[in-house]
Amino acid sequence: MPKAAKILVIRFSAMGDVAMTAPVLIEFREAYPDTELLIVSRPLFKPFFDGLTHAQFHPFDPKQKHKGFFGLIKLFRELKKQEVTAVADLHNNLRSKILTLLFFFAGVKSATVDKGRKAKKRLTRKENKLVIPLKLTIQRYAEVFGKLGFPLTLKNTIHKQPINGNDIRKIGVSPFAQHLQKVYPLHKMESVLLTLAELGHQLFVFGGSEEERQIAEGWADKHQNITSTVIKMALQEELEFISTLDVMLSMDSSGMHLSSLKNVPVVSVWGATHPYAGFLGYGQSINDAVQIDLYCRPCSVYGNVPCYRGDFACMNNLTEKTIVDKLLEKLNNDQTAAISKTR
Repeated sequence: MPKAAKILVIRFSAMGDVAMTAPVLIEFREAYPDTELLIVSRPLFKPFFDGLTHAQFHPFDPKQKHKGFFGLIKLFRELKKQEVTAVADLHNNLRSKILTLLFFFAGVKSATVDKGRKAKKRLTRKENKLVIPLKLTIQRYAEVFGKLGFPLTLKNTIHKQPINGNDIRKIGVSPFAQHLQKVYPLHKMESVLLTLAELGHQLFVFGGSEEERQIAEGWADKHQNITSTVIKMALQEELEFISTLDVMLSMDSSGMHLSSLKNVPVVSVWGATHPYAGFLGYGQSINDAVQIDLYCRPCSVYGNVPCYRGDFACMNNLTEKTIVDKLLEKLNNDQTAAISKTR
């Protein structure tokens, strides 16, 4: 009998990128239920894949056990024991390239994600920008499986349960990001939160650092309808809580992708980056992306490039009212759609 297919899936970091792989793997499971998956990533991200059938998770420890080149050799030996038949490199960095090379020498075929770096450079350069929608990152992930002989057409939809009939909404807010060029100015975000809180909505602020906890608790002190969840829940608990939200207000950050994983619609705010680069959350609509048109946007793929204008106009000129209006519009539209389904 031919050997059953077992695909090693590599995606080490960052949190949002790892979270984006999960919906793709869920769709892969539906299309190929008899093919096993072996997912290697950081232990923190294991909850993203809990409940994924016919799949195993292998922890990657880059600081100790798998540190450096010899650590990768050790990781390779651990993974090789699993008798994988193919490698899907969804990361395409030095570590993943070394792993795929080692598997190549072991006779195991591999495919690596094409990040579209040249097209992204054309999108973000200062002169002669080519501002057109690029391929979604989730589609790039799906294409890797196609290269391995498992074509995958993504549905790219979320399935949110109908919103309750009352007018009070549970709104998640993920106002932070790894890079400042993706963060809506905090004093303006505070104004957004207070406006929504005054309308009676319940707001829950998400984050991960001590500094973010202090900011979120400062906001919570200003209104009883604002609650900080920062550093109060483990990731699995946070995901479960996110699933109860009506909507998430997020930067171009992991909050958008965690919400997508839990079928929660997202109103996303974009500054230096742009949805056209392909990082819009799984199942989310570009119509729910809040941004302003500027000749300089986007200036960065990941938000790690300082504003060369010096005025951070992409965020500073984006009004609080614009964000509040978009969020309320989204809530009203979702409620109308939910009501129509029940008739």
